[in-house]
Amino acid sequence: MSGTALSPRTTPRTVLISGASIAGPALAYWLHRYGFAVTVVERAPELRTGGYKVDIRGAAIEVAERMGILKDIQRASTDMQTGAYVNDEGKRIATLPADIFGARVGRDDEIMRGELARILYDRTRADVEYLFGDSITSITPITPLAPATSTTSTTSITSITGRSDDHHDSSEATADGVEVTFERGAPRRFDLVVGADGLHSTVRRLTFGPEEQFVRHLGAYISAFSMPNELGLDREELYHAVPGKLICAYSSAGDPAAKGLLVFRSPRLTYDHRDTTQQLALVEKAFDGIGTESAAGGWREVPRLLEAAHKASDFYFDGMQLIEMDRWSRGRVVLLGDAAHCASPASGQGTGMALVGAYVLAGELAAAGGEPEQAFARYEEQMRGYVEVNHALARKFAQEMTVDTRRQIRFRHLMMRVLPHMPWKNLVAKKIAEDVQRGAHAITLKDYPVPGRAAGPAPAAARPTYAA
Repeated sequence: MSGTALSPRTTPRTVLISGASIAGPALAYWLHRYGFAVTVVERAPELRTGGYKVDIRGAAIEVAERMGILKDIQRASTDMQTGAYVNDEGKRIATLPADIFGARVGRDDEIMRGELARILYDRTRADVEYLFGDSITSITPITPLAPATSTTSTTSITSITGRSDDHHDSSEATADGVEVTFERGAPRRFDLVVGADGLHSTVRRLTFGPEEQFVRHLGAYISAFSMPNELGLDREELYHAVPGKLICAYSSAGDPAAKGLLVFRSPRLTYDHRDTTQQLALVEKAFDGIGTESAAGGWREVPRLLEAAHKASDFYFDGMQLIEMDRWSRGRVVLLGDAAHCASPASGQGTGMALVGAYVLAGELAAAGGEPEQAFARYEEQMRGYVEVNHALARKFAQEMTVDTRRQIRFRHLMMRVLPHMPWKNLVAKKIAEDVQRGAHAITLKDYPVPGRAAGPAPAAARPTYAA
């Protein structure tokens, strides 16, 4: 990469990142290389290694290569070989190469979310402070003319939360940093705060207000979980459709277990996104009776998938939702990844957008010498078009994931059965991938100032990173 190095600074700028999934550690990697002192706080008590498979495509492949983790991703690839639709008895009625199902071309790859999280954590844990089992409770700008004090004082600190709309962000951007309080740890001061804490971002809520202002429901819900591989799957994904619902089971390379995935259409539901019991009840209700002897139809494996969901330690459930915001920063606080612009699992681009966004945000901060106002504006300028294209894909694919009638399902199966025998099958496969590839390449990456020393895998005796 070309450019000029950052000007020296006596004390490195300090950055607090909320969220240790993908976006947060990826940003931490780049910021450390640019000379920032980085802390990552994560609500979970340890690194979360569950989740479903995610795609790395287009610009995200280039970012992974620049990070030096592309070979790690390739070694941990799911190596999916085929995808098939099955009937009620589980018989494969239409089979295609997995890359067609995943719209992957060239160097595109697929990896389990947890494996990517582990790769990023291993690349950063020796150089970045990780605070697990804690969460931010308040973010307060420190006024330039007053010394930093405890947040119990109200004379020298103006809180970001609850401020009037006519308060100028420029004054917050030029503040002497921010003071952050935590659920468990002592208050601390940072130069910048980044919310990389997902769809239900705490940083976004504290800084911009309730998430209801920004959520756009796409009309469906998704659940994913580990399950015993009783179907004997080997790098294969099986799909079964009933009106308004999609059921999937798959296995990936090197994992003796399988994964289940359940999607159903629904208006927006009211539930606690941290209450697994409530979420399981919603999934049970949505798939009640499907696949049973008394049901009109449905894959006979569905009851076993529901049973596995109840037993899984990595059960996941959430809505197919977009986050749409007019801006992603306020003062010295900025949002990244799903916290800023969640494109939902329907887009297939969320992980790639997180990696690309981390690269761009860190690069713009480096180019601006760590000063937030200019850096955040240029970060948004670089990312906006990329996000908009992928939001449009999410709206389209969320509708296509499930179909309304059995007639539509039979037609889809027919098209998939005849496709391998068509002389123009490669053109059809290319057409299927066009939309996804357009989204994956909807940004041109800039070169940023030359980073400092490269971060590498943590040594075996790395300092402790799990905070009490």
